[in-house]
Amino acid sequence: MNSYIEDLLEKFGLRTKAKLGMAFAGGGAKGFSHIGVLQAFERFDLSPQIVSGVSAGSIAAVLYAAGLTPYDMIDCFAEANSFNDFSQLSVPKESFFRLNRFGKLLESWLPVKNLEETKIPVVICATNLEKGTSVGWCKGEIVPRVIASCSIPIIFKPVKINGYHYVDGGVLRNLPAWAIRDYCKVLVGSNCSPLDRSYSYKQNILNVAMRTYTLMSKANALQDIKMCDYVVSPLKVVNTKTFDLSALRKNVQYGYDVACKVIEVILRKNK
Repeated sequence: MNSYIEDLLEKFGLRTKAKLGMAFAGGGAKGFSHIGVLQAFERFDLSPQIVSGVSAGSIAAVLYAAGLTPYDMIDCFAEANSFNDFSQLSVPKESFFRLNRFGKLLESWLPVKNLEETKIPVVICATNLEKGTSVGWCKGEIVPRVIASCSIPIIFKPVKINGYHYVDGGVLRNLPAWAIRDYCKVLVGSNCSPLDRSYSYKQNILNVAMRTYTLMSKANALQDIKMCDYVVSPLKVVNTKTFDLSALRKNVQYGYDVACKVIEVILRKNK
């Protein structure tokens, strides 16, 4: 297990397992469904005591861990009008875009700077390009680590942290159940990346890159899905394009609706 995670658990006194953990998958704008999942669990007084996230899931995880409510998160993203509010065009050497603008937005939303300062433990997962391994961070500056976790290869520039380059955690493990499985009694996976089988090929390098990444992340999530006790997978988000910010409210609702059904199962089993 990653030594950073051990350090975090010691800081929070989690030598005993948390009752409920949540792992949030990557999926671009599909990840707005995570907000709805959190809304549903809070409605039933089932708030997680430890969370992990990859890519879009890392954003939901860290905002929640830092103390923002699901409604606060909706307000944050509702202010953005388009993908251009989050990114800027880059000279195509390492990538097409940079996430500097989103980094500044994220910093303005967060009440804390470092992962050690969050209200509940959170593990942000990314991929180490040099070593070819998954990493789970739970200490250090939040913004560069979340940006690294969100940096889809080719689309966004890799982030250099402590001498290594990092990209989207979904390259190897798109649902980070592995990062917290040993530290919670019940683990719920929020999987916002169902496969769109109605895809039609387009002669566009960005489109091909995104489709390839989607197929890869879908396949590598299977091992982590098996680690979860329950999985919330709102299939209706499948038609959402990766950077479609206008899908915010409908995807929140999709996540909420499916999570409520999963919660009904949980409550029946634990009567």
